[in-house]
Amino acid sequence: MIRCLLALPNAVPYYGVRRATWMNTMKTLLSILMAAAVLAGCTTGETEEVKPIPGSITYNGQPRTKLTKSPPGSVIHNSFYDQTGSKVLETYILQPDRTLKLTRREIIPDFPM
Repeated sequence: MIRCLLALPNAVPYYGVRRATWMNTMKTLLSILMAAAVLAGCTTGETEEVKPIPGSITYNGQPRTKLTKSPPGSVIHNSFYDQTGSKVLETYILQPDRTLKLTRREIIPDFPM
């Protein structure tokens, strides 16, 4: 075997070829598993719509006044306290027809743990 390696410096012994093939297989498998884990976190479907609660700007329907000076796509933030005393932060997006769409709600308890 030593004579073989000295004669052909780029030659790899048989057990090295098997190990290299196994390592390439494991690298490929690991890459596929990591890509699957990353893609599993992505969502392609529509998320559930956030419904207004008492205190939301759109709780009893759209407000009477339209935001005419704000461009469509503007972000509007609203904060209030709900019936349990927790602070609620809401985010709205102004639609092209000047209605508000509730896109996000975060409820912050009084005493976070």
